Amino acid sequence: MMGKTGVVGIVILQMCWQWMGSSEGQRLVARLDLPPPLTGPESLAFDSIGGGPYTGISDGRLLKFENGTFLEFAYTSPIRNKTTCDGTSDQPETCGRPLGLGFNNRTQEWYIADAYQGLVKVPSYGGRPTQLLTSIQGRPFRFLDALDIDPSTGIVYFTEASANYQLKDMQQLLSSGDSSGSLLSYDPGTGQARVLLRNLALAGGVALSGDGSFVLVTEFLANRVIRFWLTGPLQNTSQVFMLLPGRPDNIKRNPRGEFWIAVNTPLGPPSTTAFWPLGYRVNSSGFILQIVPLTQLYQNQEVSEVHEYNGAFYSGSLLAPYATIFTP
Repeated sequence: MMGKTGVVGIVILQMCWQWMGSSEGQRLVARLDLPPPLTGPESLAFDSIGGGPYTGISDGRLLKFENGTFLEFAYTSPIRNKTTCDGTSDQPETCGRPLGLGFNNRTQEWYIADAYQGLVKVPSYGGRPTQLLTSIQGRPFRFLDALDIDPSTGIVYFTEASANYQLKDMQQLLSSGDSSGSLLSYDPGTGQARVLLRNLALAGGVALSGDGSFVLVTEFLANRVIRFWLTGPLQNTSQVFMLLPGRPDNIKRNPRGEFWIAVNTPLGPPSTTAFWPLGYRVNSSGFILQIVPLTQLYQNQEVSEVHEYNGAFYSGSLLAPYATIFTP
């Protein structure tokens, strides 16, 4: 017997096919290659004057794209060393693995969610990190993933994908049915952190609404997006924002208050490594405005982010050795 979620998923998938039936998809404008053998520009961000994009990569560094190439900008592990962390060894506990990042325009600081080093910040000019949080309520973090920053208050909203698995355990996590993820907040003014939502099925991307009234968080394993209300009569409650026919990863607000969600639909059983990568543009009510296939950019690899900034469109991937600029 098929449940309500399954029926809704099929309906949405049928809508996707109808929506994109006459679409030619995206057009690649530029491929922003990482220095080999580096991979994984999972998330992208820009500074207060439009510099960048900046991104975290597989050897634990943050890079800035400038003058046609990626340059070293900062790092997230206080014990990182260049001999060990040369891009060929697999020691993320030592080297760090920055994933989500954002720039606080008021304080001119970068905040980074590192899968192994916790929540860290670095100054606007880069360099050494300051660790802000490595645990919550006495429990060490296992796998921080994404973040967003409230431009008015400076509060950082971030996700812990799982309290039981680390990034290096991703294959086990994907088949586990784990629901130990969380949505959290950190107030730089007080240094206090709060757990806003628990029991999330691989908490992935996070994005604050344009008016600051709610925050969205993706559940990668549950194929859905959850809305957590920050203000108003529903304050401190949550609800399903939308269901999707694939795994949602990062979610980013655009200048119009809409959201771009990176969605990966498996092309086979749950254990498959082949996906149909898509970018969904939705409004603040969860209504689908646009669906963009990203197969030209990533073939059947997973896409982690679609980011609209200053009239241009960017995408990133946890696995690819490049980011892209494209037209939807």
